[in-house]
Amino acid sequence: MSKVVYEGWMVRYGRRKIGRSFIHMRYFVLENRLLAYYKRKPQDNQVPIKTMLIDGNCRVEDRGLKTHHGHMVYVLSVYNKKEKYHRITMAAFNIQEALMWKEKIESVIDKHQESQIANGNKYVSFEYKSGMDNGRTASSSDHESQFSAQEDEDDAPPDLLRRTTIGNGPPDSTFDWTQDFDSELSNQNANNQAFSRKHWRLLQCQNGLRIFEELLEVDYLPRSCSRAMKAVGVVEATCEEIFGLVMSMDGTRFEWDCSFQYGSLVEEVDGHTAILYHRLQLDWFPVFVWPRDLCYVRYWRRNDDGSYVVLFRSREHENCGPQPGYVRAHVESGGFNISPMKSQNGKPRTQVQHLMQIDLKGWGVGYISSFQQHCLLQMLNSVAGLREWFAQTDERGATPRIPVMVNMASSSVSSKKTQRMFELSVPSAPSLDQTNAANRNSVLMDEYSDEDEEQMPEAEQEAYPTKSDNDFKRTALEEEPIEKIDLSCFSGNLRRDDRDNSRNCWTISDGNNFRVRSQHFCYNKTKIPAGKHLMDLVAVDWFKDTKRMDHVARRQGCAAQIASQMGLFSLVFNVQVPGSTHYSMVFYFVTKELVPGSLLHRFVDGDDEFRNSRLKLIPSVPKGSWIVRQSVGSTPCLLGKAVDCNYIRGPKYLEVDIDIGSSTVANGVLGLVIGVITTLVVDMAFLVQANMTDELPERLIGAVRVSHIELSSAIVPKLDTDPS
Repeated sequence: MSKVVYEGWMVRYGRRKIGRSFIHMRYFVLENRLLAYYKRKPQDNQVPIKTMLIDGNCRVEDRGLKTHHGHMVYVLSVYNKKEKYHRITMAAFNIQEALMWKEKIESVIDKHQESQIANGNKYVSFEYKSGMDNGRTASSSDHESQFSAQEDEDDAPPDLLRRTTIGNGPPDSTFDWTQDFDSELSNQNANNQAFSRKHWRLLQCQNGLRIFEELLEVDYLPRSCSRAMKAVGVVEATCEEIFGLVMSMDGTRFEWDCSFQYGSLVEEVDGHTAILYHRLQLDWFPVFVWPRDLCYVRYWRRNDDGSYVVLFRSREHENCGPQPGYVRAHVESGGFNISPMKSQNGKPRTQVQHLMQIDLKGWGVGYISSFQQHCLLQMLNSVAGLREWFAQTDERGATPRIPVMVNMASSSVSSKKTQRMFELSVPSAPSLDQTNAANRNSVLMDEYSDEDEEQMPEAEQEAYPTKSDNDFKRTALEEEPIEKIDLSCFSGNLRRDDRDNSRNCWTISDGNNFRVRSQHFCYNKTKIPAGKHLMDLVAVDWFKDTKRMDHVARRQGCAAQIASQMGLFSLVFNVQVPGSTHYSMVFYFVTKELVPGSLLHRFVDGDDEFRNSRLKLIPSVPKGSWIVRQSVGSTPCLLGKAVDCNYIRGPKYLEVDIDIGSSTVANGVLGLVIGVITTLVVDMAFLVQANMTDELPERLIGAVRVSHIELSSAIVPKLDTDPS
């Protein structure tokens, strides 16, 4: 029986072969498992322009924001991982409807996966065959399908290096003032508020805002750089409305941001990352003090709890050099955190936090503290401006605009290149009548984690006992392997070092640093420390090459091959990092044997749909700047829904190739991380998600900590063509 799951007008978005973007209003219908769109609202027997069958292999990809004639649209792409070039791409001027579309499509995907499991299609083993083709075939079943791959693919310019987005981070020898800030920003419970007092103090209350100042002194920043300060206030508006206003750089910003003079787009890196030029309006003795301007990278994301994070940090750009009559200021760290609160008297409420640490540069700034503080408070007062703007206007949901910069190119950049960038950035937009007639728009939310809440920081986890009650206790039999594995036989090119403050190395991360689903999670959503790992991490390899490195477990002499010779089973995670040089960090987990019928055994021998729906990663950044910690987060992530995972089943191993470059969101985060990787300590835990009562409690496959990795230490591997 036909059932319409969801329907409405949305924006059809893509890019043609000639490089120009197109944008049309189309009527989209999700009926049962069929997604289709039409030129107009469909009548009886009307043939759609294009269709796609939604099944467990489909994914909803976040393309983020794209700019058209200064308008920002939110782009969503739906495709099948087995036919990746057969996709439907849609966009919207408003985020709420797009979130609804994403939710509806993903619910259809989940229902199909559940029906497949119910029918017993769980554990189809995938065996590796030498020379197998990993390519994807495009579909040609619909009217536009033969052209859809080219139109929908919105590739970034080939000369863009995302990994240099924010430049170098702070020296790793100094204490990071932001290392516990992500917990406080999440604002989920009273523990977070108490925890935030550790490094912040209330400086003053002003214009209905609480102004905080960091307590920690840092010596790696120049004297002219301010301490980090943040303003916290409550705005009676939805997160989406506030987010749209914060992202705008048009005339509306004059009505709520008293420090804003002018802003424009320098370069659109991807849907979540952009380079902006911003002139500040600072009224402190303007006769004697030159005005300031900024060139910075801005990154945004939407969290599963409905909150938005907008981060920015200064960087240099060839099309945005120093301007006559302006002093180029430097933002060390800054951003907004927009979090939903409980409504009051039927009105939505949102907490807005605005953090800024800035070096205003110029002579004498480090010696005149009143100048620095006056200007910083003026910028932070934008939170009060947001509150008053929404309190005094009924104008909600206006489409934010960012003017495109066309006159900031340096003399070394040809006018032809500038014109080409402008043409690529500004295609024709739909008419206002079409937009209003549509009355529904689509967009999407930040990818891709499961429904789990955020992990607690290490300092806060200490307040929880590692054994909560008898139901949660893990017996010694569960935790300790019967027979120890001789680890001396294994080695990788990245060394192991268990000492604190070691560099360019790895060590095993304590399982109790991660919280996983308890025995009674299905009833009370409780979590417990993960405890011991199911498998032993025996080696880590750090590779580089001019192309992506797939199926690294076939390399002779690697830990997986040695384990196979010893009769052991290996699980290999190959985390693939794209760029002008491709990198792979490979983790080898080994065990004596898999327990028959266990969740891990079912994962290893299951089909790709089952694996994609269960493989989970829990990330954490114990040491790193606030902008990186906010970007990476600590929310558990279902890898198969976030990025493309290719599973290769060998005789005594399973390799999972995790392609970070397959996700726009992951690429945006990677752009922030890779440039400061030498300053970071990163924890990663891999596990199979437990959904059923008999699968609980969850157990970690293994966990690793990598510290201060040097890109130059990666080596080029010698990959054999045939594992045999």
